[in-house]
Amino acid sequence: MKFLVRPLISVTTYRRWTFLLGGTAILVPYLLIYAGLLRITNRAGRLAPDQLLQSLVMLLAYIGVSSAVAFIPAVRILSRTAVETLLDVQLPAETVEGMRSWRSRRRTAVWWVLHIGVGGGTGLVAVVAVPVVLVLLRTASRGDSPVRGLLGDSALLLAGVSVLLGLLLPLIVSLGAAVGAVLARLAPALLGPSPADRLVQLERRAEQLIERNRLARELHDSIGHALTVTTLQAGAAVRLLDTDPEFARRALSAIEETGRTALEDLDHVLGLLREDPSARTPQRTLADVEALVEQTRSAGAEVRAEVGATDGVPAVVSREAYRILQEALTNVLRHAGKVPVDVRIEVCADRLELEVTNPLGPAATPRTGATPRAGAAQRAGATPRTGGGSGLRGVRERVALLGGRSTAGLDGARWRVHVTIPVVPLLELERR
Repeated sequence: MKFLVRPLISVTTYRRWTFLLGGTAILVPYLLIYAGLLRITNRAGRLAPDQLLQSLVMLLAYIGVSSAVAFIPAVRILSRTAVETLLDVQLPAETVEGMRSWRSRRRTAVWWVLHIGVGGGTGLVAVVAVPVVLVLLRTASRGDSPVRGLLGDSALLLAGVSVLLGLLLPLIVSLGAAVGAVLARLAPALLGPSPADRLVQLERRAEQLIERNRLARELHDSIGHALTVTTLQAGAAVRLLDTDPEFARRALSAIEETGRTALEDLDHVLGLLREDPSARTPQRTLADVEALVEQTRSAGAEVRAEVGATDGVPAVVSREAYRILQEALTNVLRHAGKVPVDVRIEVCADRLELEVTNPLGPAATPRTGATPRAGAAQRAGATPRTGGGSGLRGVRERVALLGGRSTAGLDGARWRVHVTIPVVPLLELERR
């Protein structure tokens, strides 16, 4: 019983009927024009059964030819809006190129024919049938002479006919609900994006995610390093301000220089976000390793660096290697404190090798696959931050994009980060 009553009281049913009647409003002019054509050819009013079938075929052909209007891209937009609003179907977004493709236009034409043919035809039946049923129902209930002439004076027959006519109205309502449901099922296939358009959208989404991840790595490595250094420097300056003013003065100078460098890196990232080339600053490369090492030393860590000749390294490798080294040194300060650090950068025949090793901090408790955590720094008294893990993930992402390999973990009593990046294919690519 609920199956029969639910469509009659559902708001969705009447929204679907609104959609179908919209198709009827488009269908009626088609029928009037076709009726005019029939009158011109003197065929109206005297159609034999075979001529009636032929006329129906011609009508369908006429509707098909007239559906050429659906090849206009705006018709697809209007159809999608009507489906989402009245049929309550959420259609995936389409690109402008996808809407204008001939494949999408052909699918729109098919939808147009279904809308004005099936949907509009159902609405037309309702527009004609409902008044007829109401008139017959009123006539049967009153027992007027035309009905009495057909059924006689039997009150039972009159009541039965009244009930049947009364059932026609909910059946018509349910018919519209069913037709609307069928069209709602077909809408995504005909008005949704094509497989090719979905692929284009996925590719664009992937490009956006790659770009966002790259910007996130830039911010994490550059700003994260600057904040780590300045935090440790500020902690040391506060503790030694009274006993060693000269050290505090040097720490404040280092904080100023680190902040200036961080602002330059931030301007570069913001320039990338705004797609403003004039706002971008030159990115740091392996040529700036000495300044990076000095920043780390100013935070209290003892850094021993062995840097080979890096002049022939491709620019993209040089930039990424700098960021990898920056992240590795930042992790040392965050998680191990002010411990001795060994840095080795070597360019071999076909690869660049970067290695950073350091002993564990005094409060470090390493776990498998995780960065060691540390307690108080040895000299400044600042507490390295716990948590994280995005730094090493960023290192792995940078190395993977360049086709290299990276490892990070315990090597005996020391923490070791080792990166190998191929340079020969990139050099040949740059020469081309």
